[in-house]
Amino acid sequence: MENKFVSIVIYLHNDERILEKFLELIIPYFNNNFKKYELVCVDDECTDSSVNVVRDYVMSNSVNALVNVVHMSYYQGLENSMNAGRDIAIGDFIFEFDTVSIDFDSDIIIKLYEKMLSGYDVVSACSDKRGKISSRIFYSLFNFTSRSNEKIGPETFRIISRRAINRIKSMGQYIPYRKAMYMNCGLKTATISYKSNGAKDYINSSVQTGRLNLALDSFIYFTNILERISMVISFLFLFLIVGTGIYLIKDCFSANKPVEGWLSTMGFMAIGFWGVFVLLSIVLKYLSVMLNLIFKNQKYLVEGIEKIGK
Repeated sequence: MENKFVSIVIYLHNDERILEKFLELIIPYFNNNFKKYELVCVDDECTDSSVNVVRDYVMSNSVNALVNVVHMSYYQGLENSMNAGRDIAIGDFIFEFDTVSIDFDSDIIIKLYEKMLSGYDVVSACSDKRGKISSRIFYSLFNFTSRSNEKIGPETFRIISRRAINRIKSMGQYIPYRKAMYMNCGLKTATISYKSNGAKDYINSSVQTGRLNLALDSFIYFTNILERISMVISFLFLFLIVGTGIYLIKDCFSANKPVEGWLSTMGFMAIGFWGVFVLLSIVLKYLSVMLNLIFKNQKYLVEGIEKIGK
């Protein structure tokens, strides 16, 4: 039995169909391996019986844990809700489960924990099955344009140390994309791959829509993709200006005369567009710096915290 006090933070949004199966796997394992732990369930405006499933399970079974349900004021999405759950958790180590859809066996949990004790601050679990094409494209593009050398990828769940939490909080209170912040906080990170047991993923349409918005926001927060696109377009227009100049010089010594006003019009348009995209590159650079101010404002609202116990 481990003496370390750990927190389990799970995200809930209309998961009643699969939640009990998740609890039946997780709770007995922590009961058998940890003397004391904490369960933090983040209720992101569930409109089904997800919270009742948690209440019934805790009251009907032996749970050696402090159980808290964080009720969000309104639907705020995965990242903001999990930020709230993490901030409320008090464990030395925190397990984060972004979904209660499971395709792993419980022994992977202790593997992450043991890896953490060997000197790491963020350890993630990753399934060996290939993800969706859209996810693979996102991670490839994100890592290619990221401002950091650390790479991110698909994760099922993770464990983070209290030191890692303190580090990212010192970087800014608002954390728009936890995975990117954890992997780029400067502490030691690791990923453990496991063989999927073949369980079918449960797709929550509301969460999927939120992830699409998160992907777009993440490109702005953590990558320089907009700056790169702007610079590429600027160089294209610069080449057009150079080509127009070469064509103009060539025609000055040629018997063939171009249509009157064509060269001046094309030259003016090329220079104008080039200037616009150069200015856009500068503006985007300044905006990337100003984003640091946004990180200082936490953006979630909690309605209340419910304690569950016999």
